[in-house]
Amino acid sequence: MTSPGASDRPTPADLLDLARDIAVRAAGFALESRRGGVSVEATKSTPTDIVTAVDRATEAMIRTLILEVRPDDGVLGEEDATREGTTGLNWVVDPIDGTVNFLYGIPAWAISVAVVDGPPDPAEWTALAGIVVNPVTGEAFEASLGGGARLAGESLAVNTGVPLAQALVGTGFGYDSEWRREQARIASGLLPQIRDIRRIGSAALDLCALAAGRLDAFYERGLNPWDHAAGALIAREAGALVGGLGGAPESADLLVAAGPGLFDDLTAALAEIG
Repeated sequence: MTSPGASDRPTPADLLDLARDIAVRAAGFALESRRGGVSVEATKSTPTDIVTAVDRATEAMIRTLILEVRPDDGVLGEEDATREGTTGLNWVVDPIDGTVNFLYGIPAWAISVAVVDGPPDPAEWTALAGIVVNPVTGEAFEASLGGGARLAGESLAVNTGVPLAQALVGTGFGYDSEWRREQARIASGLLPQIRDIRRIGSAALDLCALAAGRLDAFYERGLNPWDHAAGALIAREAGALVGGLGGAPESADLLVAAGPGLFDDLTAALAEIG
């Protein structure tokens, strides 16, 4: 790893090495903490949008580990204030993606750590490295810019040549009741046009499932940057197209991810549903 004081930036592969070490250590901490029991510490946007003490402790650990090695980088996390950096590199962190799954003991939650070049805005940054770790299964999905996506050392590739009618599509729902009502309307309009829908409860793991061929496509509205920073890079490096409608970049308005061809068909179907 390039030292913090060096003039040359670390390569994406270097950054992935550091992100991997941090995410794996954080995953071990979060899993051990989960075994000790979970309590809801606070709520955010709605009473069902929860934060646990483990969320906050895990993010604090990740921030400490980053800044020990890269003290001049910025950090954007879900649970704490954005830290401004001076290097142009920003770490985008979701300490536990899938907190409700974590609370209920459903084995589909993840630690997501990404490094981006540019401001903490998906429309302006270039993702350089990312890793998503499922502490329960031990799976670690990772990618670096131009270096491909991998799971357990094996290259990942999205499914290709899948028509919309045969596509298994992942999605998620927000916490606001009226927002959910609209998302349910969209899902009900899409469902007759595809093979089926899956709702796993973690956008980071959904995007990794797409990269691994476990889903054919994914879409969701209302995502925050930390929900998809690492997962979107992993999906892209596995061959997916990731964006919004009409050529727009992914944003809170919409993120769609799928292989070429299916991406266009899915975005067209979503636009028609409205």
